Amino acid sequence: MDKASKQFLKRYLNNASPTGFEQSGQEIWLEYLKPFIDEYITDTYGTVVGVINPKADYKVVIEAHADEISWFVNYITDSGYIYVRRNGGSDHQIAPSKRVNIHTKKGVRKGVFGWPAIHVRNGKSEAAPSLKNIFVDVGCSSNEEVEKLGIHVGCVMTFDDELLELNKDYLVGRALDNRIGGYMIAEVARRISEGKDNLPFGLYIVNAVQEEIGLRGAQMIAERINPNVAIVTDVCHDTTSPMYDKIESGHQAAGKGPVLTYAPAVHNNLLNMIVDIAEKEKIPFQRAAASRATGTDTDAFAYSNAGVASALISLPLKYMHTTVETVHKNDIENVIHLIKKFILHLESGHDFRYLT
Repeated sequence: MDKASKQFLKRYLNNASPTGFEQSGQEIWLEYLKPFIDEYITDTYGTVVGVINPKADYKVVIEAHADEISWFVNYITDSGYIYVRRNGGSDHQIAPSKRVNIHTKKGVRKGVFGWPAIHVRNGKSEAAPSLKNIFVDVGCSSNEEVEKLGIHVGCVMTFDDELLELNKDYLVGRALDNRIGGYMIAEVARRISEGKDNLPFGLYIVNAVQEEIGLRGAQMIAERINPNVAIVTDVCHDTTSPMYDKIESGHQAAGKGPVLTYAPAVHNNLLNMIVDIAEKEKIPFQRAAASRATGTDTDAFAYSNAGVASALISLPLKYMHTTVETVHKNDIENVIHLIKKFILHLESGHDFRYLT
């Protein structure tokens, strides 16, 4: 990771891009990507696609999602306290004592999730954090005072946390799920450009919106592009940290390489090709199984239009949907390396059908 990519990563990860409000993050991402592509397209809801060889008939997608979990202002009390509802899978358990940024037309307003002191709680009967009792304090004493700040029902808020390095090997922050994926696919495009690799097909680098509320951005853009192949990258759980059940969740560890998922939505011929490339290139990888859907944008691409040969390359991550999501730098590099090697290996027109 050189200076330019580090600066991009920090700027991109520290920026807020809540589901449905991804514009500022997409602008940062596209600005970085532009030197490495021939053209770009956007759609109505904000998905951005960089394209190399746009006139080619055979189309290959590499994809990540750009949005992060967040909160909506749902109710403002007469005393100026704010109650929230989720925008995506935000975790009510971690909210108390967290700082938040509330995004308004008047700019970002600061707030905190308050919580009663331990001194006044009854250990035998105290309530656990829930959507019914967590609240945000913005330093106001009335509803009218809150509204003067530009805060109203429907304003979106994100946790106020920034990217940090942990013991040299790890990156920690909020929204690594999945803007780290946007970083990785942008790096693939960069390395293809700088290596002057001539691709025999069109490569579509897709940063999709609204994954966290049901893969919506991927559904829209998959129908527009109608690709032949899609490689999706997202995060998956590191199950070696405490409180995970490996019998239920499998065994995936940060630092041990990308995770390749087996699932009905994952095309076996495509997956086998990726495995073969990883083994040939000596890229470490791990395996996981999903009983039905993968729960990622892979599903949206696989089942779009007449069906797209799709596969999922995941980055092991600790503490998903918290402000301390943690990934290993080696895994980031190996995901980038594996996707690039796949692209350089793939031939235009390759038919992934099981029966021809």
